[in-house]
Amino acid sequence: MSPERAASPRFDLPEPDAFTRPYWDAAGEGRLLIRRCAGCGRAHHYPREFCPYCWSEDVEWEHASGHAMLYTWSVVHRNDLPPFGGRVPYVAAVVDLAEGPRMMTEVVECAHADLRIGMGLTVTFRCGEEGGESVAVFRPSP
Repeated sequence: MSPERAASPRFDLPEPDAFTRPYWDAAGEGRLLIRRCAGCGRAHHYPREFCPYCWSEDVEWEHASGHAMLYTWSVVHRNDLPPFGGRVPYVAAVVDLAEGPRMMTEVVECAHADLRIGMGLTVTFRCGEEGGESVAVFRPSP
């Protein structure tokens, strides 16, 4: 690694721990996981060890379908944090997963003028750089 890259902190790399490791391993295999509560039946995302609705600790990993609808978005034209500056303009978004939870993400492979609230999206994954974790992003559904 060049000294310049080593000196630049990365703000887009997740820091997996023992609890979130299944989520990141699944993402590396192209699968999206969410958590579902056995107590109240509701799904949630981001992964937590307890249900944010009823506080039950009886929650399990579940494979998500990967289907979502665009809830809202913003086109980011300036971001000085590495490596985002090299990605501008990009679409920071919130999507409603088919299973219920909302998820912050990025919309890719879509012209900004074509974005519409409620448009169908499908998960894809940005492969981790330099051995990093793969991250779920969404593109328009076919």
